[in-house]
Amino acid sequence: MDTKNKFLSGTLNTIVLALLSENGRMYGYEICQKTKDKTDAAILLTEGAIYPTLHRLEKDGLIISSKEKVNGRIRKYYSINNSSIVEIKSQIDLLTQFTGHLRTLLKPSL
Repeated sequence: MDTKNKFLSGTLNTIVLALLSENGRMYGYEICQKTKDKTDAAILLTEGAIYPTLHRLEKDGLIISSKEKVNGRIRKYYSINNSSIVEIKSQIDLLTQFTGHLRTLLKPSL
């Protein structure tokens, strides 16, 4: 696993939760595309990364899923579980604080 993927794996849950918080109901491929678009393709999520993450978050009760027929195919949408909004906000805030501290440590002001 390269260094970039190591960083990503440690933050993937929070990335997904932040996108769902911001955009509401989304399906897996849509999350991958939104991540690619928002980061100018610096972060590319794969099916091998996104779906296990979505399943884990759903198992943990942080998100819920629903199925809908779209163009003759069943599509699974994910959204924030309203009862976990406080916990999700806390995770996002913690990661935001942590990345701020990292910026301070890695690029100290002169």
